[in-house]
Amino acid sequence: MEHHPRIGVIGGSGLYQMDNLENIEVHEVSTPYGNPSSPIIIGDLKGKRVAFLARHGIGHVIAPTQVNYRANIYALKSLGVKYIISVSAVGSLREDYAPGDLVVPDQLFDFTKDRKRTFFDKDLVAHVDVAEPFCPNLSKIAFNAINRTKANVHRGGSLITIEGPRFSTKSESNTFRIWGMSIIGMTTSPEAFLAREAEMCYTVMAHVSDYDVWHISKEPVTVEQVIKVLNQNVHVAQEAVKNLIADIDDHAYCEHQASLKTALISSLGAVSKETLDELAIFVKKYF
Repeated sequence: MEHHPRIGVIGGSGLYQMDNLENIEVHEVSTPYGNPSSPIIIGDLKGKRVAFLARHGIGHVIAPTQVNYRANIYALKSLGVKYIISVSAVGSLREDYAPGDLVVPDQLFDFTKDRKRTFFDKDLVAHVDVAEPFCPNLSKIAFNAINRTKANVHRGGSLITIEGPRFSTKSESNTFRIWGMSIIGMTTSPEAFLAREAEMCYTVMAHVSDYDVWHISKEPVTVEQVIKVLNQNVHVAQEAVKNLIADIDDHAYCEHQASLKTALISSLGAVSKETLDELAIFVKKYF
């Protein structure tokens, strides 16, 4: 078994408190962007080395806007991670995606406004292709992995990320439905886009906890309701993650592992040494 993890899981602490996780190590990782949300737990699972990161910190103490998304992605990249499995709670914006269901979306709409969205915000510019924001190959594996748990799972749909931490108004929720959004969450943007800049494959296993606030026959979403559904789904999430980790060929090549090849536009001579040093983990192979 390799010492470095190629698979990373971002979600709640319940994901790494699972049976069969062995040879556990705790890594405190520092990055040019500050500290990640939590120490990174690395252990052996299904014959592979896997890194786990608690997105909102241990004990869920970091609000969605304050999550240091750049530090989280950078830290996982520095450890050797190539595949990221995101596990998150979402609200449903359509009748057929019911609370308790899981969704593997294929599109993403960024409706946030107060977050750092890129690693390339200095004197090195990159324009990455995110027409398909989630890795189709990894998402297909994720769907099949969830399906084997016998949970009700849906493939496809658009996930809209709002700023939070508040829930939507009815006007907002109904507008998102008119726009064609399927599910709503607070954390996938800019996480997915940063993963693409970092040349990492990324998929989301979204747990539907509620009908947001649009559904006229259901009570508006509450924190209690979200936590109740998530607690009910912990076992499903753990089993799905185990299946997915077993199914990933973590040595396979994906085009997203070279997403910067055609994205970098700045002339090397115009880029400062400071910037090149900061971004070397991403761009060294191209310069």
